[in-house]
Amino acid sequence: MLEKIRLDKWLWAARFFKTRSCAARAIDAGHVHYQGQRAKCAMPLKVGDLIKVQAAHGVFEVHIVQLSQQRGSAEIARTLYQETPESIVRREREQYAQQLQPHFDHPDIKGRPSKKWRRQLQQAIDRQTS
Repeated sequence: MLEKIRLDKWLWAARFFKTRSCAARAIDAGHVHYQGQRAKCAMPLKVGDLIKVQAAHGVFEVHIVQLSQQRGSAEIARTLYQETPESIVRREREQYAQQLQPHFDHPDIKGRPSKKWRRQLQQAIDRQTS
């Protein structure tokens, strides 16, 4: 069993980031905190450490349960950490709030608007301003 492993490698193995370089960029940008402090890529991890990860799919606060250098399936990756109850509640609340946000997509438009749709948009804007 491994005693210590690099933070960026563990984040990649736990599937928080798609590649190890993405994990390293997130760490360098300050999106990962180790034991409440800003982390560095080469920090050695131990079982029981607390990590806060701000990824594209949410903010996670997790305790390390296992160490792994290999990236496995999603089921195996979930066994590497245990998310704190506060983190789960916060993430669910944020997802619910995002679902309540209005969406302004036109159902007929995919990609760039057509000339007709641009004219309609401009007419709607003109009506609002006058």
